[in-house]
Amino acid sequence: MVAQSGGGKSTLLQLVQRFYDPINLPTNRSELEKRVSENELREGNIPPGVYFDGYNVAYLNPQFLRAQIGVVSQEPTLFDLTIRENIAYGSENCTNDQIIEAARSANIHEFVMSLPEAYDTRVGEKGSKLSGGQKQRVAIARALVRKPKLLVLDEATSALDNESERIVQAALDEAMADDSHTSLVVAHRLTTVEKADEIVVLAGGVKIENGSPDELMRAKGAFFQMHNVESI
Repeated sequence: MVAQSGGGKSTLLQLVQRFYDPINLPTNRSELEKRVSENELREGNIPPGVYFDGYNVAYLNPQFLRAQIGVVSQEPTLFDLTIRENIAYGSENCTNDQIIEAARSANIHEFVMSLPEAYDTRVGEKGSKLSGGQKQRVAIARALVRKPKLLVLDEATSALDNESERIVQAALDEAMADDSHTSLVVAHRLTTVEKADEIVVLAGGVKIENGSPDELMRAKGAFFQMHNVESI
């Protein structure tokens, strides 16, 4: 998902997680409860709303919905707990093997094992004992350990220096390549969405174009113009 500042990216993410509901939802409950097909979604001949696996999210329990979503934001929130506890935070009945598997996927396992107390190392208040890139990789592991159906990456590398961004982006690329979930990426640099299946360009809260990266570059529309400006 690509947009200039104020284009509607944050609002859309809040709607996806059901922090807000659209104002024009159907009043007929049977319309909300109906599951729609992928073809119906693509054609757009459906009641207004945000759809998750064919269901209008206004019909879904918010707690259930958010349990299906893993979020990695620009500023990760870590607690003055151990690395193990931070990765497992918010996930019930999380095993040690699952924590290590998630840490490996996030490219943080080897660093953790180099620490004297490994996964029992406390990270300090707000992760103060870790670098920005290390904190972000712990946050990625926390998002992955819950086995989300939807992985939301909200400008996840925008606050990092170039070297940290390279390492974290490698972890994100691996996470996005996992077919067990869908990834929704809010891009601050267009290079972060070069491998996306589909890009949606927003302006003023409205979709103005969508397609694969190659299709949008050939169309020479808004995405093409943004790409050229970024390349200068």
